[in-house]
Amino acid sequence: MRIARFVVDSDPMYGVVEDDEVIVIAGDPFFQGIKPTGAKHKLEDVRLLAPIIPRSKVVCFGRTYADHAAELGNSVPAEPLMFLKPNTAVVGSGDPITLPSFSEEISYEGELAVVIGRICKDVPAEKAQDVIFGYTIANDLTARDAQRTDGQWARAKGWDGSCPLGPWIQTELDHDDTQLTTRLDGKVVQDGNTSEMVWGINDLVAYASQAFTLLPGDVILTGTPAGVGLVTEGQRVEVEIEGIGTLSNTFRR
Repeated sequence: MRIARFVVDSDPMYGVVEDDEVIVIAGDPFFQGIKPTGAKHKLEDVRLLAPIIPRSKVVCFGRTYADHAAELGNSVPAEPLMFLKPNTAVVGSGDPITLPSFSEEISYEGELAVVIGRICKDVPAEKAQDVIFGYTIANDLTARDAQRTDGQWARAKGWDGSCPLGPWIQTELDHDDTQLTTRLDGKVVQDGNTSEMVWGINDLVAYASQAFTLLPGDVILTGTPAGVGLVTEGQRVEVEIEGIGTLSNTFRR
């Protein structure tokens, strides 16, 4: 099932995407479940928003693909490497992204994102599926120059617009064997599979829950494969994940 957040006129609402239609559901599916109202819209007539604005946080993992760690001259850490993005970093598919004035080196990183569905803490890996609402696509945009100079990654990873999510949440996915492809102006620059991850999705959810209480709507970014590079004004980045769809954004100064 694909759950989208969208607007027709002004008020955001949720709906189930079926073929070329969006079936409106009542209220917030994270707290009220999936309750169709009977109202429908053509998908082409709505504007998709970020499928979720996290209630509290975006938890991110770095260097979860060995080939990506190697391309940046890093080794794979002994334990998962975590950092946070604020919810103000989140934008939707199709939204233009304004490059931050403090950086000249913004890099794309296509990633599979996990959306948490219930409050949880210290979740065993074998129980991780019980707390996952679904999956979406992320682009973990990074200011590489600030990442090198700042000593910690809050500014480099957390600037406004640095976390595009979308186009919707897919509630069912074979997350252990899913193809991820990133295109820069139509050219394939990343081509990886979640089967190549050092740690599995369930392990990352469990690890994050050891440190943080996870809340409904929290998002976990699970890392990027090799092929990251810089993006400049006027370019378009598309991240496609098998079984979900395509996240697409253009960049401007």
